[in-house]
Amino acid sequence: MCGGEGTRLESPREKPLHTIAGTAMVDRVLAALRESAIETVYAAVSPNAPETRSHLEATDGVATIETAGEGYVTDLLSVLDDPRISPPVLTVAADLPLLEGPVVDRILVAHGNQSASRTVCVPVALKRRLGVSIDTRLETADHLAPTGVNVVGTTDDPTTMTDVYYDSRLATNVNRLEDARLAAGLLRDRDEDGEGR
Repeated sequence: MCGGEGTRLESPREKPLHTIAGTAMVDRVLAALRESAIETVYAAVSPNAPETRSHLEATDGVATIETAGEGYVTDLLSVLDDPRISPPVLTVAADLPLLEGPVVDRILVAHGNQSASRTVCVPVALKRRLGVSIDTRLETADHLAPTGVNVVGTTDDPTTMTDVYYDSRLATNVNRLEDARLAAGLLRDRDEDGEGR
């Protein structure tokens, strides 16, 4: 999902193309998906981010789906209406620059072959500890924050499961310039420890 305007980020570039440690956030997310068991990648783009669309259309192994850019839920419904898409579908926001393939695979294993949908959350306390912004909380559990990673199950099963991970790679959504600075620092620390890409 990479068609948002990203006005809170106050970046001179479109949000998905905002660089963290020299690499566009959307490219970092794509690298994580390529490291995972995901077989096909579609990018939901919109008129709000024309440079992102052009960038992704020139990226090997990525097909784009045009949405209206009217918000996450509306855009997701457009994606699900695309004839190439059949649930279950993993959705990932383009603002998770710390995401890695093993994290994606862990989410896929947790989902298994279930028909239910899954919302991946982190504790609000983790986001506070990291210093990243907390823009949304789960309606049914105020102590949890959605990460921007979800599994959309089959339409015949209305159940939504909530998975909670205590993982900075899922907790670091970049919505503001301070989030971008913190993400760059976390990547630098990870690379110095020999754990990063």
